[in-house]
Amino acid sequence: MNKELPVCPVQTTLMLISDRWKVLILRDLLEGTKRFGELKKSIDGISPKVLTANLRTMEESGLLMRRVYPEVPPKVEYTLTEIGYSLKPVLEAMKNWGTNYQRKFDL
Repeated sequence: MNKELPVCPVQTTLMLISDRWKVLILRDLLEGTKRFGELKKSIDGISPKVLTANLRTMEESGLLMRRVYPEVPPKVEYTLTEIGYSLKPVLEAMKNWGTNYQRKFDL
């Protein structure tokens, strides 16, 4: 990643995962390696173009790895890197907060 990072650590985190699609991609990849089609199917409402763009950005940021197998048709898998997995507590805290919020308002 060649970008200069913000001084504020919270801003750095937001820069990397502030897009709603990135958080959902992280959620799915925390379960393990996924193929493009699996991610597309599990993330309701995301277009293939937007998914591709987010996956590329996340790969450039070092959050995930893309592995291409030399097959026809090409097989591509996405896996979180160690840095990507280190976001697990952040996503778990978001999940817990959302669950509590839903309970409070009977959603």
